[in-house]
Amino acid sequence: MTGTVAVVTGAASGIGRATALRLARDGYEVAMMDLDAAGLAETGTQIQQAGGLAHPFTVDLCDPVAVGSVTREIAVTVGAPEVLVNVAGIGLAANVLETSDADWNRVMSVNLTGPFLTIRATLPLMLDRGSGVIINIASVGGQIGLARRAAYCASKAGLVGLTRAVAVDHARAGIRSVAICPGTVETEWIGKILAKAPEPAAARAAMAARQLDGRMGAPDEIAAMVAFLAGPEGRFVNGAALVLDGGMTAGTDQG
Repeated sequence: MTGTVAVVTGAASGIGRATALRLARDGYEVAMMDLDAAGLAETGTQIQQAGGLAHPFTVDLCDPVAVGSVTREIAVTVGAPEVLVNVAGIGLAANVLETSDADWNRVMSVNLTGPFLTIRATLPLMLDRGSGVIINIASVGGQIGLARRAAYCASKAGLVGLTRAVAVDHARAGIRSVAICPGTVETEWIGKILAKAPEPAAARAAMAARQLDGRMGAPDEIAAMVAFLAGPEGRFVNGAALVLDGGMTAGTDQG
């Protein structure tokens, strides 16, 4: 994929970092967007050490003016994106009664409005070319209900709906739009959650047990699916919400 530009949001850590590394390894020139400048710098260093090309762009993905400005900068300085991967997201452990207005708005802003803004800014560039792939990292929480994840589940379900709407609207113009719905993936975010648990080891074991093979997913496993979908072999996948959860949703008890 030499010469092909991919934009990855949330590239400062976790699935976003793994995705940026994988796409760079596959030959993409990667433009990385995140609010965490230090994390972006570390991802960029890892890509460069592996012989890849990466360009960090520190941006608040919830700010429409900033997202539009950075997207234009990417188009001018790096190239018009052929691939957009929306990874940036946050979680909140709360049911409806425990969710404040501020928390609800923050989760929706990062998990749903952010991808909407990056898609809206990038889509015209893809339409001008007549091709493009948009991949949104949703969650199994966008497919089923999870305990004390009301705002998170709502935001990820909305992201799945947005993914499908973009596919329906623009497939005939050469655009593919796909959602990936991971189960529990062992990222820095999960590490922070476990660190706050009264019994971190027990909490980690419970999270791992939700998958049928008793282990959490790895960011690299999600990144591998992103790479497949972004490339020519993924051509026939459009408007889908692909579940990668180690069998988590195959059972009836989600913990």
